[in-house]
Amino acid sequence: MKPVAIFRHVRIEGPGHLANFLDRHDIPWRLIRIDIGDPLPQDISAYSGMVLMGGPMSVNDELPWIPPLLKLICDAKQYDIPLLGHCLGGQMISKALGAKVSRNPVKEIGWFDVDVFQGDVATDWLGAETTFEVFHWHGETFTLPHGATHLLSSRHCEHQTYVLGKHLVLQCHVEMTMDMVKDWCVAGASEIASEIGNEAVQSQDEILENLSERVARLHIIADRLYQRWIQGLRA
Repeated sequence: MKPVAIFRHVRIEGPGHLANFLDRHDIPWRLIRIDIGDPLPQDISAYSGMVLMGGPMSVNDELPWIPPLLKLICDAKQYDIPLLGHCLGGQMISKALGAKVSRNPVKEIGWFDVDVFQGDVATDWLGAETTFEVFHWHGETFTLPHGATHLLSSRHCEHQTYVLGKHLVLQCHVEMTMDMVKDWCVAGASEIASEIGNEAVQSQDEILENLSERVARLHIIADRLYQRWIQGLRA
């Protein structure tokens, strides 16, 4: 099988649990580290899938690597290569597919529930799940591109996840490991402190409470989504 291309935009926001999942399923993958200047692939058809991770920047920023990355996303869609986006990565896919990315009404940081929009697509991707807790860290959000099926919503952000055929786009973070959560709390301490009074932002203590149990439950959800997503990978 061709490898899955995973695009990292900042060191501490790598593939996390997704890498472990792919390894368990003997699916090869290649990490393209935009944060340290790895060149973008010239031809995305060399890969079986395209994954984009998170980052603190905005897809609307004037960064030199964003336009060619958006083109690669469009190429993947044209070649029927499955797309998977986490947070910034989901916003990248959304913009490339014609949706809008803008500021969310509030920053959302911490562990909050999401609700599942019931229907055949939700059952296909999540089974009988109706509500579950996931990790969030974002200040922007996306609209839904034409033809997308809305999958998840939270109290603080309407568009948490959508599916478009074999493509899965997430605003929330299902890829988290315990180490990633801890690293983000250290790196984002000032951001958390600046949001005192925002009910959509938890303190570091709240985020780290019962962390091992929360991450274990998150991995169950992530595995269901990833298991369905890899069904679309190209040989």
